[in-house]
Amino acid sequence: MDSPIRELLRLPDFLRLWLVGAFANAMRWLELLASGLFAWEATHSAFAVTVVVALRQIPQLLFGAFAGAVSEALNRKTIFMLALLIPALISTVLATLAFTGHLEVWHVAVGNLVSGTMWATEMSTRRRMVGEVAGPHRIVNAIALDSVTSAATRAIGPLLGGIAFQWLGMKGAYTLTALVQFAGAFAIAGLVHSQVTRRLDLARIPHEIAEGLRFAWTKNTILLVFGITIVTNAFAFAYSGLVAPLGQGAFGVSPALVGLLAAAEPIGGLMGGALIAAGVLRMESAAARRLAFSGGAALFMVALILMALSPSYWLAFTLLVLGGFGTAGFGNMQSTLMLTEAPPEVRSRLMGIVTVCIGTGPLGQLAAGAISDEIGPRGAVIVLAAAGLVLTAWLSWILKRPTPQPPAV
Repeated sequence: MDSPIRELLRLPDFLRLWLVGAFANAMRWLELLASGLFAWEATHSAFAVTVVVALRQIPQLLFGAFAGAVSEALNRKTIFMLALLIPALISTVLATLAFTGHLEVWHVAVGNLVSGTMWATEMSTRRRMVGEVAGPHRIVNAIALDSVTSAATRAIGPLLGGIAFQWLGMKGAYTLTALVQFAGAFAIAGLVHSQVTRRLDLARIPHEIAEGLRFAWTKNTILLVFGITIVTNAFAFAYSGLVAPLGQGAFGVSPALVGLLAAAEPIGGLMGGALIAAGVLRMESAAARRLAFSGGAALFMVALILMALSPSYWLAFTLLVLGGFGTAGFGNMQSTLMLTEAPPEVRSRLMGIVTVCIGTGPLGQLAAGAISDEIGPRGAVIVLAAAGLVLTAWLSWILKRPTPQPPAV
């Protein structure tokens, strides 16, 4: 009997979506680290770094729900292709500015904002398509494999970003990302994707988003996903905006080792996710999935606190790898719980709302940058992770109660 992964990899459309997503996401994380390093070298301000990094992710907060509603109506393949082509064009412009010696921090910040706007469609288009192509009986394994790959890209992308920035500069980093994203759009053009589309009524989008929220109010598990996703991104993943100040300021290491530090948590996520994807860790029940989701988030926050207290770079690296096992449970179950709890007719809308929850991360990064300028990057990580741990425990407790009734409209 074939393993679930072998079955998935025999599906041509799944393979195409999976591989293109892997390469595109690696390039996004490469650019995120390279832009942070560029901002740090230009300004030596932790707050300036977090602003540049946050601009890449804040469109998820602003446009994630809108993207989810649009993805219910328009062709998701077309939206995904645009999400590759537009960032590729932005990378081309930034690489050209770097080649000519005219690249400024504000150019990179604007580029991050535009490319991040297209990134806001990822959850409601490509990630949904991955689950649907796999089919209901393979959805847990499909999302686990895609989440493992996502963790790998968050490890490989920053590592490549640190190396590319150190040896090739911004011109080399952005040339690479442009070429890979253009190639990805070409590959997706051959995807066979059937979808019932409908006329997009922009005036109805707020109503459709409200319908999705009303349905979510009837499902404690979906509310748990929303709540802990906000907390984890705003209070825990906020550390990612401080990787450059932590690496070069607190630990005094090279850009390449800064990239390795940024890759540490995703490396742990890759290993933990691989155990889930291979079926070694089975989570058949909703209760087990909820525990992996909320418990994984809590483990990650504990690891962050210990990392910030670490006296050495390599101990900090090891602790982040261990924390990555927590993000494996959190990340895998985030999409799995949504796809198994939500019916198809509201699925993209709810995935769009998850994107909004993820989009709170930049607010945490900005707070981390402001706190870091006052008490240093170590103190900022400890304050935010400790607050996130308390909120995670509270949400896990409060949402064990019976599902509340939907509010009157």
